[in-house]
Amino acid sequence: MSEFSFAPAPQPVISIARSTQLFPVRRVYCIGRNYADHAVEMGHDPKTSPPFFFQKNPNNVTETGGFIYPSHSNDVHHEIEMIVALHSGGTNIDVSQADTHIFGYSIGLDMTRRDLQAEMKRLGRPWEVSKAVEGSAPTSQLHLREETGLINSGRIELRVNGEIKQESDLSMMIWTVSEQISILSEYYELAAGDIIMTGTPAGVGPVQKGDVMHGSIEGLGELTVTVD
Repeated sequence: MSEFSFAPAPQPVISIARSTQLFPVRRVYCIGRNYADHAVEMGHDPKTSPPFFFQKNPNNVTETGGFIYPSHSNDVHHEIEMIVALHSGGTNIDVSQADTHIFGYSIGLDMTRRDLQAEMKRLGRPWEVSKAVEGSAPTSQLHLREETGLINSGRIELRVNGEIKQESDLSMMIWTVSEQISILSEYYELAAGDIIMTGTPAGVGPVQKGDVMHGSIEGLGELTVTVD
């Protein structure tokens, strides 16, 4: 009988509000430049530079309430996002059916080594080193879709040490949640356990050790993360 040569890594999970159950994370998809104002602040024209996607590692997801400032960077940025969790998937999902695959929603942060990202862009290299960082996807508890209903609008905000840094409305996304699911399914086979970080609005900026980030999304409560 075959057995593991050593103990497998723990399964990344997200807790579920008002439940003892846990959501097992399979893949983490991220949507870039999905708010026009953020595309502009990063030096892009949203009319000619459409959104795109990349992945973080599942073990980047954390619910500890802390974020350890990573090595090899002096410019780590906050990016507040809504997370969409899937309970089913498939390929070539029609946009009209995409919402049926949604399990729930949470608040997330896409913490980014901005200086390394800029350097990788300059060199024409992939920039996972800036995004797929340990603990770089802090999240709140998941709220079930059956309780929240479909979420396509609502205030999204991030404060750092009490000061508003990012604020917008989910309705300002370029690709809607349904479009994100449909487009991703053209390139990947989506499945239960996948989560989508749906993009960040303008106002991204640096954090330092000791900073307290406080994110909120209408209908999803709050997320507080301290930079250690």
